[in-house]
Amino acid sequence: MSNPAINDELDVIVVGAGFSGLYHLHHLRKLGFSVKILESSSGMGGVWQWNCYPGCRVDSEVPLYEYSIEEVWKNWKWTERFPDRNELCSYFDHVAETLDLKRDIRFNTRVTAASFDPSSDRWTVTTEKGTVARSRFLILAVGFAAKIYVPDFPGLDRFQGVCHHTAQWPQMGVDVEGKRVGVIGTGSTGVQVVTDVGPRVKHLTVFQRSPAIALPMNQIKIDQEKHEKMRELSPLMYRRRKQTPSGHNIQPIPQDALSVSEEERYLTWEEQWSRGGLNFAVGNYKDVMVNQDANDQVYAFWRDKIRARLHNPVMREKLAPMVAPYPFGTKRPVMEGSYYEVFNQPNVDLVDASEARIQEITPKGVLTTDGIEHELDILVIACGFDSVTGGITQIDIRGVDGTSIKEKWANGVYTNLGMTTANFPNMFFLYGPQAPTALSNGPTCIEIQADWITRCITYMSDKKLTRIEATREAEEEWRNLNMSVAGGTLLGKAKSWYNGSNIPGKVVEPLNFAGGIPYYQSALQDREDRRYDGFILSTHAAGANNPAGSCEVEFK
Repeated sequence: MSNPAINDELDVIVVGAGFSGLYHLHHLRKLGFSVKILESSSGMGGVWQWNCYPGCRVDSEVPLYEYSIEEVWKNWKWTERFPDRNELCSYFDHVAETLDLKRDIRFNTRVTAASFDPSSDRWTVTTEKGTVARSRFLILAVGFAAKIYVPDFPGLDRFQGVCHHTAQWPQMGVDVEGKRVGVIGTGSTGVQVVTDVGPRVKHLTVFQRSPAIALPMNQIKIDQEKHEKMRELSPLMYRRRKQTPSGHNIQPIPQDALSVSEEERYLTWEEQWSRGGLNFAVGNYKDVMVNQDANDQVYAFWRDKIRARLHNPVMREKLAPMVAPYPFGTKRPVMEGSYYEVFNQPNVDLVDASEARIQEITPKGVLTTDGIEHELDILVIACGFDSVTGGITQIDIRGVDGTSIKEKWANGVYTNLGMTTANFPNMFFLYGPQAPTALSNGPTCIEIQADWITRCITYMSDKKLTRIEATREAEEEWRNLNMSVAGGTLLGKAKSWYNGSNIPGKVVEPLNFAGGIPYYQSALQDREDRRYDGFILSTHAAGANNPAGSCEVEFK
């Protein structure tokens, strides 16, 4: 299907057709704004379009992981508690068809640059194909996992087998049956790949930097009875998810872990463990992420559960060591069904970086520092992303003074409310830096942010304002709040993409707002109630096309 020409004078250009972009398109269009989405891939779904690796599925359960739009959910039925990638792509097709979205999406159109023109208060957006479009507002809906990360392994280009990053997995798949497969990385993606391919390959070698703290998914099928009950409660659950810190339908226990008896703690953890999903992670005692002693107790419970499933004492220590490799919860929770059982197979090796690091990639496989060459037919790079900021900074976005967003954030991220940044007027971003983002349920965070942005744009339209820009004082204040809140937790004790430490040379800092969804939503509402305090709103006296005179008003 050919793409139509882009109207070059739009109200809004949205970059990305995932959860954020589609939600924005629907709601802004309903209000009469002219909106187009520019999407780099051939389909919708964002990360779910690109990520088609073996075992790919979401780690948030439904119906929390879906839109709260009634015309979408009332005619949609999930088949599993944690849907796989294919079902998620079908869901996005359903969304597009129900809301008639495709007519305003330009697929296979990668945005490479954007610049703000202060003489007209408009953005000029350029694509990889050279197409240029202009809009009053620019919304970056690229998500937190849009820029892949591949470590600089010497010799990677010389490998003679099949090699793919998980986010660039071929849509037609890769045949792993009877092959020698290597997987580099044991985060969420690596765990899913290992679980899926482990029983099918001739030999599996897993290269681990640090062990995953994986939790039981407890997957279930959703039959008609469960579906009907789910839909009866869906509206209630959508409202409830905005009331919990994580944006899931799970509330932390309002007690400190060590304030109750050992017996009560153990029985509580047993109950959470049996529920599966994120219950054990985000529904734990309220001090688990701030008190190291409490955190150690949680880790010990997890460790003993996992070690009981592993047959080999060496594997036990590598995968669930007696001493925690990092505090529980300071890396993204990983869901699993039979990950640890894979390591009981005789055809599986685990290479731990504490014993032997990857020295180079050879034509035949991977050479580690202990002198062993691990011969492979297929090499899977599951090393994640330049998360949270990378998807934004990989676009050459220029602000009022010509400075790029990459240059501005080179020494640290500054945002106002985790959605705007000074020197870049009329630009918003969702599910990005200094918002709840990766510490929250995606749709919850996205709907809160998108609703706020939509109301802001509507307010400006009603007041005939043409420009909104965060003040530097406001973004300093928001950054300091992010640093303070995260600094009161254990999050900084792990080397994680949560703080950018997985990318060489990247500033190590809290990239997600750790204050929780209710606090965040309250902060947004407060700014809105105070007529966008922390922003400068202005308009041209004779209209947007007459830069000769302007009337600038700052609302406080």
